[in-house]
Amino acid sequence: MPKKLLLLPPLSASSAFRVPRARPAPPPAMNAARTGYRVFSANSTAACTELAKRITERLGAELGKSVVYQETNGETRVEIKESVRGQDIFIIQTIPRDVNTAVMELLIMAYALKTACARNIIGVIPYFPYSKQSKMRKRGSIVCKLLASMLAKAGLTHIITMDLHQKEIQGFFSFPVDNLRASPFLLQYIQEEIPNYRNAVIVAKSPDAAKRAQSYAERLRLGLAVIHGEAQCTELDMDDGRHSPPMVKNATLHPGLELPLMMAKEKPPITVVGDVGGRIAIIVDDIIDDVESFVAAAEILKERGAYKIYVMATHGILSAEAPRLIEESSIDEVVVTNTVPHEVQKLQCPKIKTVDISLILSEAIRRIHNGESMAYLFRNITVDD
Repeated sequence: MPKKLLLLPPLSASSAFRVPRARPAPPPAMNAARTGYRVFSANSTAACTELAKRITERLGAELGKSVVYQETNGETRVEIKESVRGQDIFIIQTIPRDVNTAVMELLIMAYALKTACARNIIGVIPYFPYSKQSKMRKRGSIVCKLLASMLAKAGLTHIITMDLHQKEIQGFFSFPVDNLRASPFLLQYIQEEIPNYRNAVIVAKSPDAAKRAQSYAERLRLGLAVIHGEAQCTELDMDDGRHSPPMVKNATLHPGLELPLMMAKEKPPITVVGDVGGRIAIIVDDIIDDVESFVAAAEILKERGAYKIYVMATHGILSAEAPRLIEESSIDEVVVTNTVPHEVQKLQCPKIKTVDISLILSEAIRRIHNGESMAYLFRNITVDD
């Protein structure tokens, strides 16, 4: 019996060259796309949240919902009131007088966000605490290095700060650190708010601050003066780990071992290197805490003929009796940024003025979240700034 042949229908021109359909793409993996960012404040006091509110207003965002408070036994408790899974989280922490409480608030909030599966946790710490304890002192410790390790262990992946006391502190961290500068805002204040600033001279109250003062003087095309020999103990005069243990009288040395004797330092009489007579003196520094040295420098400048004296710094800590001492001194005005809350000090001393730096902090947050370059924020910034 003959086999039947199966006849297929002829192929049309369109079907002969038909492109096979592409397979549908698999569903995206969970949290693969950037879902957004949130900004939290880690402070438990209302006065310290002012900078966070200014930053979120510039970003057009709202502060994240959280509760930070101190229990009756003194312990810090942090509660996150919304989902942060897969998001970039920015923690704004300004440092009030109670430094240790602020550090614990930051650590606990960072760890809470880490356990809540946040994508990245970026600390915005305009004034980094313990930054003066970044060198070995006798049998002490480098506390700033310890704090950097604690922040990394708590879950932080990035830090935004401003005018570190020592730029080498960035090397203590195992993650990126953006050390922003407040000098553009302070320079703008000098140009816009100080009458006849062209007749001013930039002053360093000690040789240690000469590089910063030189940077201001070169940008403003002004003269430079340095106060040398003031009766204060600078960081370079303190004993560090290389002098430990300290020298002891009648110390027993190994027989035959005679080390050359180090001559003791002796400060020369107080002198002002540079002409300040008939000028406006502008003293610049990074931190104003105990103001005795600034008050003493102002008195010296008055004696040398300066007719108006300004003090400008990034961080206005203004501890203890600082407002009263400033009010009673020859200083005409103290200009600081709002990296540290100082509203109470301003009420005690009307000479204290504030420059807002929330603009650069909000722009840094926006650029980091969007993965943009930070180079724009460091235009014309040199190593000495």
